[in-house]
Amino acid sequence: MGIHRLNHAVLYVSDLERSVAFYRDVLGFRRVPMTPDGFRGAAFLQAPGSTNDHDLGLFEVGAGAGRSPAGRSTVGLYHLAWELDTLDELGATAERLAAAGALVGASDHGTTKSLYGQDPDGLEFEIVWIVPADLLDDAALAGRKRIGRLDLDAEKRRYGGQTRGGVGISVPA
Repeated sequence: MGIHRLNHAVLYVSDLERSVAFYRDVLGFRRVPMTPDGFRGAAFLQAPGSTNDHDLGLFEVGAGAGRSPAGRSTVGLYHLAWELDTLDELGATAERLAAAGALVGASDHGTTKSLYGQDPDGLEFEIVWIVPADLLDDAALAGRKRIGRLDLDAEKRRYGGQTRGGVGISVPA
């Protein structure tokens, strides 16, 4: 089986329009008009620059739905990760997440520079910039064995704010 990328994810949400607004306003997703006729409580979203039919499906389960206990008392999905092209984009995303009260962490994983956010239902996601393969060095590779504090300004000085990140896994040719 030759899987080469994640095409889309589907999330259960308590309030569909609140979730659509979050993913649209904070992360730049756009609503794709593909909900089947007569089907209520669903929305399909496409990420900026995506070539996928849709990247995110949202299905409303209602205001009475509780937060997911996954990782605390049940098994389940921890988070999804979306990749950005540049560190400047990562910085702008950090500002939007913080302004929305949705930024819950930032980490340096050596070859990846990551933000962590939560949507209005507390579902966690990661926004990541990946070091391009031609810029990998021993320090970046060794950093995969730890979780460090992300210093975005230092990373921009090191790699450049407009350097396009690696696509998928950064492996030297």
